[in-house]
Order: sequence, then C-alpha cells, then structure tokens
Amino acid sequence: MQEVQEKVFPGEQGLRARKRLETHARIQAEGLRLFIEKGFDGATLDEVAAAAGVSRRTLLNYFGSKEEIVFSLKAQIPEMIAQAVAARPCDEPLLDMVEGGLADVAARFQTPDMLDLTRLIHQTPALQAGDHAKYEGVERLLAQTLAERKGLAPDDVACRVAAAIGVSIMKLAGEAWLAHPGEGPERFGREAFAVLRRMAGQRPPP
Repeated sequence: MQEVQEKVFPGEQGLRARKRLETHARIQAEGLRLFIEKGFDGATLDEVAAAAGVSRRTLLNYFGSKEEIVFSLKAQIPEMIAQAVAARPCDEPLLDMVEGGLADVAARFQTPDMLDLTRLIHQTPALQAGDHAKYEGVERLLAQTLAERKGLAPDDVACRVAAAIGVSIMKLAGEAWLAHPGEGPERFGREAFAVLRRMAGQRPPP
C-alpha cells in the first residue's frame, strides 16, 4: 500500500505558527481578565477555555495550570532585562548598568494590563511563591550578565550584590506602583537608586 504524505503548501507552516501565537495570546488575555474579575481562585480553566474559544484540552496543550497562564505574562522579562543590561556600555559602574537596564524594561511594561497582573499576584497567596522564584531567576541571570559584560568570574561578588540590589528595587518599585498607580515603576526605581547612592555617598550618573 502506497504511503500517503500530507502536502504542505508554501506559507502553511508560517500560518500555523501565527495561529498558535494568536491562540496563546488569547488564552493569556482571557485568563487575566477572568482572574481579575472573579479572583484567581474563583475562575476555572474551563471558564478560561470557553472565553478564549478553545477546548479545555487545547488550553492544556498551551498551559498546564492557571499559574502557568499568569506567569507566562511575565516570562520574557528576565531575558529582556539581561539584554538591556548587556547593551549598556561596558565601562559603566555596575549600579548604573543595573539601573539603566531595569529602567529601560520598566518603561516598556508600564501598561494597565501589567498593573493588573502585578496587583493580582500581590493579592493572591497561591501566586506569591511562584513570583518569588521568578525574582530569584532574574537575580541569577542579572548577575551572570553583569559578570559577562565586565569580563569577570561568573560568581563575582560585586556582580551578585549589584544584581541582588537591583531585584530588591524591582520589588519595591512594583509595590510602590500598586500604591500609586498613576505613576510608573520606572520613576520609583530611579528614586530608590538615588536614595541608595545618597546612603552610600555616591553621585548619581549624569
């Protein structure tokens, strides 16, 4: 019996990939909307699937849990921070590298959806542990990127300290944004770095 092979027309693979990206984004958007409207514990995967116009089985092909939907919305941030820091001048002081990189990324995420996501995580104990783990991942990647940019050992203490400070300020900026949603996290982050320099007796970068 002759084997029948599926014919793939030009552009079909690109179309499939685009449809997958669209489905992925639709599930994310509807999930966030329902979690905000009904509470994280109040919304079910079945409800998210129905709102996104897919079956539960299809949803589970993209996300294994509600937690995965939430954290997928922040999944690109660690790599974006690393790229922003890697683009800084290599002769910059470590704290200037960290502040500049974090500010660049924060400016791109000052959106109502990101504010809603930050509030959702802050108000949901079931999400806080996962969020803490994400911050730990950012700190490790940030320290590694700083060391590579400076040509230092991967476990360089100064790079690890600068990364830890940067992540701590990220957390503070997020909390301040929730308290004052009319202003973005970039401003709070800049203020925190300025306070840190005053405490250490350093001048701010030009």
